[in-house]
Amino acid sequence: ILQGDLGPFNPGLPVEVPVWLAINLKQRQKCRLIPPEWMDVAKLEEIRDQERKEDTFTPMPSPYYMELTKLLLNYASDNIPKADEIRTLVKDTWDTRVAKLRLSADSFVRQQEAHAKLNNLTLMEINTTGTFLTQALDHMYKLRTNLQPGESSRSQDF
Repeated sequence: ILQGDLGPFNPGLPVEVPVWLAINLKQRQKCRLIPPEWMDVAKLEEIRDQERKEDTFTPMPSPYYMELTKLLLNYASDNIPKADEIRTLVKDTWDTRVAKLRLSADSFVRQQEAHAKLNNLTLMEINTTGTFLTQALDHMYKLRTNLQPGESSRSQDF
């Protein structure tokens, strides 16, 4: 149930609204969704190719590109031209970025680094390896502290 002031909406004129409202109106067949400009096959092919070419992470068109794509394709695929191609391109880009992230995390752990820059990663991408990285850092810390001689590592005679 929607409460509060909405609008004014004029039939046939596009208006920007929050995603939750757009999806709600679409589900009630009260509107047609217009996808973001970046949700275009040619633009997504360019993004995917650039991501594959670069060693570092490239900026994404939206910090929520994966979430927006999933929501819009689940609830408004009939309003998005070439929806299946878009789904595939975003998934390819995601897979490339997650593979890069795994390689970076592996290198990070092998080189026993203490910190890393996560430029151009989205929160969702960071969350895919967050648990692994925090556990790996915890284990590395424990190994480092056990290898260093200290007062707590002396044996005691009873």
